[in-house]
Amino acid sequence: MSVLLLALTAGAVIGLALGALGGGGSVLAVPALIYLLGFTPVAATTASLVIVTLTSVAALAAHARDGRVRWRTGLLFAAAGTVPAMLGGALAARVPAALLTAAFAVVAALAALRLLRTEPVTDPRTTVRPVPAAAAGAGLGGLTGVLGVGGGFLAVPALVGVLGLRMRAAVGTSLLVITVNSLAALTTRADTLTGLDWGVVAPFTGAAVLGAWDGKRLAAKVSGATLQRVFALVLLAVAAFMLVEAVL
Repeated sequence: MSVLLLALTAGAVIGLALGALGGGGSVLAVPALIYLLGFTPVAATTASLVIVTLTSVAALAAHARDGRVRWRTGLLFAAAGTVPAMLGGALAARVPAALLTAAFAVVAALAALRLLRTEPVTDPRTTVRPVPAAAAGAGLGGLTGVLGVGGGFLAVPALVGVLGLRMRAAVGTSLLVITVNSLAALTTRADTLTGLDWGVVAPFTGAAVLGAWDGKRLAAKVSGATLQRVFALVLLAVAAFMLVEAVL
């Protein structure tokens, strides 16, 4: 399979995940860029931020039109993570590649297990809880910067389990968090953008944007409980694969 076809296929799958699940884009994009397209871990994390930022903006607009974005909660959550994301981005270049991959896998697995243990919300909270939102947002921002992820794979469990949003609202709101955190992390990686293979990144991103629109339509047809389980199982599979690769 050609590099272009691989990029288009991987981009479509990742966009579908972002549009339907409100996260998982980076946690899928990073291994796809490393193992399928030959990027180094540092280049893959930078490229994933570019891809996920642009794809999240497209998916966010679609979810916002249907009223599935909790703007106040999302902005507070994201704002608390901006500075940690920038600091984490500066630290990432100093972390050994194997450690970066292993940390990525462990964090993804923990988030998946938490989500599997969290019951789908049937009575969502209607008020913003500033302290938990800020604390969760700050921790997520730091991980976003270090691991080169938009953070949706952690934002969704936090928005459901800590802040009490329903799964559909958590999906839409996480896209706002992803966009802000990814942009903050990218500001510290500007020097690595010029070294990216844009012949791969551009079609990857285009396919991801188109996939995100399809993912949003899919999310409207699937129950919140099903979305939650699928999200968690995808995370566990990716985490297991990356951890094995890091150890071996």
